[in-house]
Amino acid sequence: MLDRALDLPKEWTNDRARCALVGIPPERAFATKPALARSMLEQAFQAGVAARWVTGDSVYGDDRRLRMWLEEYEHAYGLAVSGKASGWLGWRQQQVKTVLATLPVDGWTRGSAGAGAKGPRWYDWCWLLLAAPMHAAWRRWLLVRRSISQPTELTAFVVFAPQATALAEAVHVAGTRWTIESSFEAAKGDVGLDHYEVRSWIGWYRHITLAMWAYALLAVVRARHLQELPWPKKMLSQTPPNRLAAFKAARSRGSP
Repeated sequence: MLDRALDLPKEWTNDRARCALVGIPPERAFATKPALARSMLEQAFQAGVAARWVTGDSVYGDDRRLRMWLEEYEHAYGLAVSGKASGWLGWRQQQVKTVLATLPVDGWTRGSAGAGAKGPRWYDWCWLLLAAPMHAAWRRWLLVRRSISQPTELTAFVVFAPQATALAEAVHVAGTRWTIESSFEAAKGDVGLDHYEVRSWIGWYRHITLAMWAYALLAVVRARHLQELPWPKKMLSQTPPNRLAAFKAARSRGSP
């Protein structure tokens, strides 16, 4: 968690008297969530934050301007898209929902999107090449995730990355959304990220900033403590990664 921005609806930004009452700067106009994301990404990149990939849900993936901006500066991304999004597949521009309806039953690759609360999160994946971007060494793909237990449950991602990118890496990136969501849940529970009743612009930013700082501090302290624990090699080799991580986290909190 590196940055934060308050999402203000038009009902607020169109009422300047109301904004002034709670201290919202007069220059703060309405901005969509993708626009806020771009602003935060720009600041992060300018600050030298090392980030090989950008990922997010369909709120961001459906915004073509955000995707084109990332491509202009050659920032790899793996963004979820809804069925209403469209892309060039072959010589035809098609909506994602149309592509999903015509996918073959066979030819999928099984892979883990990362460790979850109950172990590896296995899905079947399909990897379709989209129209090439302006950058010769880069490619676009439509990555489709299919649930193993519910084969009709499909999720699509538009991927922009160097042409040598492997399917396994794109799958890993798509799976990092779970990490983002779990970080929000942990911050809400551990440091009260969402426990605010503020009545001013400054008050909101103070609360969110303090909560993010506290969460970062806990993460660093916990990580350093885990490095110092004498874990038996036999236990490390026999314990599943997700259960080992949970056990370490419990030890770091002082739980039995």
